[in-house]
Amino acid sequence: MARYTGAVCRLCRREGDKLFLKGERCYTAKCAMERRPYAPGQHGNRRAKVSEYGLQLRTKQKAKRIYGVLETQFRNYYETAAHQKGITGENLLVLLEMRLDNVVYRAGLGRSRTEARQVVRHNHILVNGKKVNIPSYQVKIGDVITVREKSQTIQGMKNIIETTASRSVTEWLDADLENFTVKVLAKPERDQILIPVEETLIVELYSK
Repeated sequence: MARYTGAVCRLCRREGDKLFLKGERCYTAKCAMERRPYAPGQHGNRRAKVSEYGLQLRTKQKAKRIYGVLETQFRNYYETAAHQKGITGENLLVLLEMRLDNVVYRAGLGRSRTEARQVVRHNHILVNGKKVNIPSYQVKIGDVITVREKSQTIQGMKNIIETTASRSVTEWLDADLENFTVKVLAKPERDQILIPVEETLIVELYSK
């Protein structure tokens, strides 16, 4: 499975925004965006004029990096969204939000999407009682996601729950972290998808 293996803090600095790729560290003074809020590289501190195309490209890159998907997979999500009823940009974000790894993260079973993806890949998650270890699995309304009984006793999982217990859970999920259970109540509305991305710019980029 192809994935980005480089330094993730560079990605936040390149996009000029916190993408919360390292979980709780992103909320502290150790965050790279707090210490060096400019693009990486020798000339990163230099202000450069951004063209319309550049803005569209950066927006697409930001969305890819937030959800941890690579170009081909992201393009496939866009093509699927374009063939669905409704607004293409919103459809795209809903598809990304309904990924299993994102749902695990949103529910508090992972401190970051990267950690949530690892939780899924390591066979800790059940969907409707069946083991699912594919991070990109699309959850549906009514699905019940649980942590495998054996995994509930692992100290690492307990640490995750302890850290995320105070985090607010999005309205379209019902999370019972004490019982390691999450239910998908609905598809997210656009105003419930709190990411710093203007999806219309992505649509404009791919529509060229």
